Amino acid sequence: MNIPDNIDELKALVRTLILKVSELEAENKDLRGRLNLNSQNSSKPPSSDGLKKKPKPAFPRQPKGKQGGQAKHQGDTLKMVANPDSVEVLRAEKCQCGHDLTGQSFKVLNRRQLFEIPHPKLNITEYQTTEVVCPKCGKVHVSEFPEGINAPTQYGLRARLLVSLLNTGCKLSVKSTSDLFLDLFGYKMNESTIVRANRRCYDKLEATAKAIQEEIIQSPTVHGDETGLRCEGKLRWLHVASTDLYTYLFVHNKRGKDALESEQSILNRFRGWLIHDCWVSYFGFKHVSHGICGAHLLRELEFLIEDKRQWAKEFKALLLRLYESAIETDVENRTQIEQSYDEILRQADLEEPPPIKTGKRGRSKKSKGRNLLLRLQKFKPAVLAFAFHKEVPFTNNQAERDLRPVKVKQKISGCFRTISGAESYARIAGFISTLRKHHLNVFKELCHVFEGHSYFLHALAK
Repeated sequence: MNIPDNIDELKALVRTLILKVSELEAENKDLRGRLNLNSQNSSKPPSSDGLKKKPKPAFPRQPKGKQGGQAKHQGDTLKMVANPDSVEVLRAEKCQCGHDLTGQSFKVLNRRQLFEIPHPKLNITEYQTTEVVCPKCGKVHVSEFPEGINAPTQYGLRARLLVSLLNTGCKLSVKSTSDLFLDLFGYKMNESTIVRANRRCYDKLEATAKAIQEEIIQSPTVHGDETGLRCEGKLRWLHVASTDLYTYLFVHNKRGKDALESEQSILNRFRGWLIHDCWVSYFGFKHVSHGICGAHLLRELEFLIEDKRQWAKEFKALLLRLYESAIETDVENRTQIEQSYDEILRQADLEEPPPIKTGKRGRSKKSKGRNLLLRLQKFKPAVLAFAFHKEVPFTNNQAERDLRPVKVKQKISGCFRTISGAESYARIAGFISTLRKHHLNVFKELCHVFEGHSYFLHALAK
């Protein structure tokens, strides 16, 4: 670089260099910040933390009590049954003196029961049609195969439901499901048969899925979220709307407004509290009340606290104080809370660096702290909703728990090869999640659905 002799040109060069250094420092700080991101100070998943020691959690954990079963915990310990399948009486056959004890009377002193899986085996039923000639009139009568028996050999209902449950509920890939079926029963079910079983299950669950949607729509509070899904080599999105009792999932090509307002979505018909992570597309629904996930805010604040932002520390303390205490929703308390809220944000405005204009066109670059500050200012009622309304939870963890299984599914099985397969997964997984929340037997209820007398659907209709 040539250094100019003219003082004015030299000053201009210094100003240019100072601006460049500022830009490089900001870029360096941003890159260092990205290196320090983890599951406790950002939205990165815990699996990205690796094997290193995890940092201090941003969200407060409940104090640990005594180890073991807690008071009022129901437990799942095996209990003896009154009528076991078989009984083996263990008795002495010969006395030490040599006398035969075989025919002697005895009394039972104690009992122990062994719960074991019988040797897995497919029960094969052969159906034979017959021809009978009436001896009086000579008419020939030919019997027919039962409904659903359409091929020389085929798998039965429970066999097909088992592989569908393994593939969806247990997250196995289609190939692993086929291999396990071979190991258990000695028959290798074709992968295409498993795919068809999933699609048939998808079709049979249509009425139940609609009933679940209606239950969610009528709920006072619904959790919404979305996550990326690899399908047909492209990025798709799995969306969820759920409560503590019901789960509805659907797949869409888009993440934002197009998906949330599509025919698959139910949010257009919902009128209660919608809890989400501040994704801007959710705020397009003007007919709902919004609540922002406090756990997401705590993680962002934790990142700023690590960067020595005093306002972030104070705002985090305010959120935790509101979360941990029972706040009365009278006007005086609300006013005090909102005043504290506004005062911390005024302090944040002084601490956070102003936006930097990086070029003649485009938006000015803002720090992470200022972006968070602007969101807290704009969506103040949604941030404080949990403190003023009992029906609003502090976090959106319910939706995240309902989405997490698909991430496990993709890690184990890889991507979905077809959009049809992804749709089948979404409906079946939502049904399984709903049954788990109601503590119902998934396999039995799937059988009921296929047999046309779903007890769960009947209960929802009531």
